[in-house]
Order: sequence, then structure tokens, then C-alpha cells
Amino acid sequence: MRHGGQILVDALKANGVGRVFSVPGESFLAVLDGLHASGIQNIVCRHEGGAAMMAEAHGKLTGRPGVAFVTRGPGATNASAGVHVARQDSTPMILFVGQIARADRDRGAFQEVDYRAMFGPLAKWVAEIDQTERIPEYVSRAFHLAMSGRPGPVVLALPEDMLSSRAEVPDLAPAAQPLSAVAAESVAAIAQALAGAERPLVIPGGTLWSQAAADALARFAKGWGLPVAVPFRRQGHMDNAHPNYVGDLGVGMNPALGQALAQSDCLLSLGSRLGDTLTRGYELMDPTRPHARVIHVHPSPDELGHLWRPDPGLVADPRVVVSALADLPAPRRWDGWTRDLRTAYEAWQDPRPTPGAVRMEEVVRWLSDQLPQDAIITNGAGNYAAFLHRYYRFRRFGTQLAPTSGSMGYGLPAAIAAKLEHPDRTVICMAGDGCLQMTVNELSTAAQHGAAIIVIVANNGQYGTIRMHQERSYPGRVSGTALANPDFAALACAYGGHGERIGRQEDFADAFQRAHASGRLAVLELVLDPEALSTGATLSETRTAGEAALRRA
Repeated sequence: MRHGGQILVDALKANGVGRVFSVPGESFLAVLDGLHASGIQNIVCRHEGGAAMMAEAHGKLTGRPGVAFVTRGPGATNASAGVHVARQDSTPMILFVGQIARADRDRGAFQEVDYRAMFGPLAKWVAEIDQTERIPEYVSRAFHLAMSGRPGPVVLALPEDMLSSRAEVPDLAPAAQPLSAVAAESVAAIAQALAGAERPLVIPGGTLWSQAAADALARFAKGWGLPVAVPFRRQGHMDNAHPNYVGDLGVGMNPALGQALAQSDCLLSLGSRLGDTLTRGYELMDPTRPHARVIHVHPSPDELGHLWRPDPGLVADPRVVVSALADLPAPRRWDGWTRDLRTAYEAWQDPRPTPGAVRMEEVVRWLSDQLPQDAIITNGAGNYAAFLHRYYRFRRFGTQLAPTSGSMGYGLPAAIAAKLEHPDRTVICMAGDGCLQMTVNELSTAAQHGAAIIVIVANNGQYGTIRMHQERSYPGRVSGTALANPDFAALACAYGGHGERIGRQEDFADAFQRAHASGRLAVLELVLDPEALSTGATLSETRTAGEAALRRA
């Protein structure tokens, strides 16, 4: 006879879980008891949003569901931010939420929430476990669903009396991988469709990817002379130094690549949903007036025909398909088209100087040149991230952890999860001053659990992205975008880490080396000129353009 908390923990062990992320609550004390001496590492976080984002990053990095435990009511609402990231990013994740006792339901009990209603639009499946003996069944189904088809988050509510009750029930075997074979006829149909194109683009995306898939994609692209453009924040899907890589389609994309997307007559989508960020709000591709043939490979049948008519469409693991395509002889080549797009990508990487004594473009280029190829870079949302997208060359899969949902505060929790999973690799969190302060309390989590990450803070004293849009629409009328910031370097020292404030470009390299050599949590604060608003325009230029637009209106 085991109590429900122990049954649940044993089910996690059966599914290979070695680490969970949590903020403790009295609603799941039995689970905390089960975790004691279980061999599963419990990373205790400072906020449920941070815990959920760490679990999401773990899922993105490993391909296995990241697991988080939070308490009922406010704990669950805080954690919803991470669930949203997992849903939009197609990341396998399981969130366990403590729940009120079963006998108290529907009475408006303390912190009571209907989790099916709350998480229904955000998760692949939401359920509440009412019977202790059914815990293994629910956990098994959660792992299957989180990883099947289009991966995503699952939420399971745990009534506290159900967890403390005892039952005699066997453990279930872990979720088994489904068969992944793809018929040769299907691959041949894709190749035949692609052969008829004059200006094709290959777009790999989604979370079902690997380094082996990235290598196969490189062979396929080289063998056929094809250009490869990745979706927003999927730059690790192919070596950016490869001559057939032509850039990323997303927020702040190279205008030349956007034009190429609009001119392309055939898209081979390998796991990508071809959504709004990739198409610049459907401006470059309109689902109502499609201009290009779409060959769509996706693991979920629900995505085929969701936005684009697939011709052909194939429900399959894109890793298997790209491997099969790499083994086929090329029916023709597109070397000239690819060469032109690669030339445009390399020109886009030439730094456009920004004002100030510290310049983000030079910081990112230095990191790109100096960091090992397996270094992991994380970020949240903000204009600072555009410098990373434009100037950093990702060389291997699994080295970019960033939310395609554009969630602020993601970089720090993701970096902690990455460093705990890969303690021997360099892990860098890039963050804006506003972005970091969404989850800055997780510096305490990093210090407690020995996650020696390096946080690089782009401090310009404002919510830069919103200020940019504000100046475009309401030039000169600054409202709600200014920030009063702490001394970020001193904050790192307060947590027992290493901190430095950098006010000159020539000081960055040495400061970074000291941070790395410290072997501790480190924060490097870049003092930026507020004029350096984006990779393409200063604050003054943006305001002037906004004023001109108002006059024309």
C-alpha cells in the first residue's frame, strides 16, 4: 500500500524523469514526501511562472516532457505563462497542480479553480485524478499525449485527499515510441513535387528535431542545391555557417529573405506550421490567396490544411522524412537561387553600427565568434533579441532556447534548466532589463542549485520594443515604457554570484572571461544608450518616421 504521492513519484521514475521543477504548496505535500529520497531532483523555484518555464525549456532541450508541480489557485494561474509557451512552441510538458479536497468541490473553497475550464484552451489535455489507484493510468496517458503528434503541455489536477489516500496498484511501463517508418512512395511524391519548382524554400521547424536531423538536412540541401530558411527562433535546426542556410523567417527578418518568401513558388515545410510570425502577419503569404505550392510534412494531421492546402501533405515525423530525402539523388539543382539568398544573408550579418559606448551588435558578434559551438543561448522577448537573431550563428541543434510565443522573462528560467541538464556546457542568458525583471527572482534558484549561468543584461532603461511601437504610432508621447532599474551586477553579488557593470565596449571581452572563470552565477550588465532602439533604427529615426506617417495621415 502506497499513498498517492508515492504512486505518482514512482510513475515519474518509471517514465525516466530525473528532475522536476516546483514551488511547494500544502495541496501536494504527499508528492513532496514521495520525492524525498526518490532520486528525482526537485528544483525549488521562486515563482510558479519560472518553474513552468524551466519545465518547458527542459522539454524543448530533451524532447521529453518537462515536469512542474505547483499549488492550486494562484500557483496555477502563475504557472499558466509557461503552459502557454509550451502550447505555442509545441513543447512536451506536464504540469501537476494541487487541488482542493474532493468533498469540497463546487463550494468556492479556498483557492478552488476549475482547471479543465482554465487550462482547456492552453493544454492538449486537462484532467483531474479522482481515484488514487488510477494515478499510473493518468500519468501514462499524460506522457503519451505530451509527446504524440504535435507535442504540447498536459495539465493534471491532484486533489490533496486523493494524494494522501493509499492504494495497492502496480506501476505501468513507460510510454513507448510509436513506429516512425515513412513509405518510400510518400518520400518520392515529395521529391517529385519539389522538382517542379523554380524558386523553392525548405523550412524546417517544430520541436521534433535532432542533431542527426540537422546533419541530414545539411546533406539534403547540399545534395540538391536547396536554400534553407528556418522559422522564428528555430535557428538551431541547421548550422548557420552552412552555405545553404539563408536566414530566419520571423520578427525582424532580413527584408531580402521576406521578399524571397513572397516570390517563392514552392515551400517544403518540415514540421513548421507556417504561421503568422514566419509570414509577417500573413502579409508575405496569404492563406486566402496562396501564391506558392506547399509541401507540408507535420506530425499532427490536424495541422495539414489548417492554414494551407498541402500538395502533398504527409503526417509524419519530419526527422524521418528529411533523412529519407537526404538519401535521394537530386532531380535538379537550384544553386543560383540559393547562392543569391546566401549572399543576402551574409550581407544582413554585416553589423549596422548603433549609438553608444556599448554596442549590442558587437557584443553578439563577439559571442558568436568566441563561444564553443555547443554553447546554449537563451532569451525571452524584446528588441535586444533581434541582435541575437541577426548576428549570432547557431551551429548545432539544442543551442537556442527561446519562446516562439514571444514571452518575456523566459531567458533566465530556461538558462537555469539548460545548465542543470548540461553542467559542463557554457550557458548564456541574453535578457533586456524589462525582460529579466519578469523572472529576476530566479537568480536565487540558480544560486541555490549551483547553476553557473552567465546573464547578459541589455539595460537601456525602457521597455524598448513597446517604446519602438509607441514612437511609430504616437511619436514623442512616452507613456508607460520607462523603467527604474536596480544595480543588476550588485544583485548578482547579493546572491553570492559574480557581477560587473560594463560601460565601454572594449571592456566586455575581459569581463566575460572573468565571469566565465568565476564558476558561479554571473551577471554582466551592459549600459546601453537608449537611442540604440533596434538593429535597424535609432529612437530618433523611429520618432521621425512616426511623425512623417502622422503628417501623411
